[in-house]
Amino acid sequence: MSVTQEAPPAPVEEPKTRKPSARKRLVPYWLLLPGILWLVVFFALPLIYQGSTSVQTGSLEKGFEVTWHFQTYWDALTDYYPQFIRSLLYAGTATILCLLLGYPLAYLIAFKAGRWRNLVLVLVIAPFFTSFLIRTLAWKTILADGGAVVDVLNTLHVLDVTSWLGWTESNRVLATPMAVVCGLTYNFLPFMILPLYTSLERIDGRLHEAAGDLYATPATTFRKVTFPLSMPGVVSGTLLTFIPASGDYVNAELLGSTDTKMVGSVIQTQFLRVLDYPTAAALSFILMAVVLIAVSLYIRRSGTEDLV
Repeated sequence: MSVTQEAPPAPVEEPKTRKPSARKRLVPYWLLLPGILWLVVFFALPLIYQGSTSVQTGSLEKGFEVTWHFQTYWDALTDYYPQFIRSLLYAGTATILCLLLGYPLAYLIAFKAGRWRNLVLVLVIAPFFTSFLIRTLAWKTILADGGAVVDVLNTLHVLDVTSWLGWTESNRVLATPMAVVCGLTYNFLPFMILPLYTSLERIDGRLHEAAGDLYATPATTFRKVTFPLSMPGVVSGTLLTFIPASGDYVNAELLGSTDTKMVGSVIQTQFLRVLDYPTAAALSFILMAVVLIAVSLYIRRSGTEDLV
């Protein structure tokens, strides 16, 4: 009886993958082109123009000429360093207040609001439905001398403490540092709440249940689970608040006085009133450099680059 050997199966040829054509490989770049052009036209070119303006000399009547006069930067920094320090102080204070006020609200929206979540979110962004200028002017009425807010603060002797710290006067809030910080906090609070809510809403609720199963208290769960996982929102919110607040001039102009001028007010005055364009441009670049350095150090210190 002969045993027939079966022939080994023929190797199966893998289908040849067709390489994408050159036109298809360029499609992503064509899709990016409008955004790149937008950044070049409305960001890069104005930045280059302002950079050239900062090293010019001359006047509006005789004209300005690029002479690479870098002394303008040193003069701007030495003349207006109090405004720089004040801007960073006010912006940092407003950012801390926004975090302290915004985190609990974002937490409640993410975990406790239930069916009212959308309504509360609409109320958070409701200030954006009106002009930034109108919102700031409203605070002049709220903090007006003899108003309800000032009367309550006087009754509670809060103004005695804040005046001792130099943030208010004994019987007045308007035209003081506290008024400027209140305006900054109110106007930029939504920029803190929304990233925080987005970050908190992504947290898996089962992690809280697991922490409870391990006999963790609510405080421990928040410290070990909730807050670390919400750090991207904290970083995003603080950046979105601090960066525009440090360059703001509307709140300082409308709610402050000559003693509360921020660097944004100085830049606006140099551009539109004094017409000293090189100094204004140099101040803008110094502010941008200071903010970039502060932001870089903050992101590195926070230990997260996963921004919402």
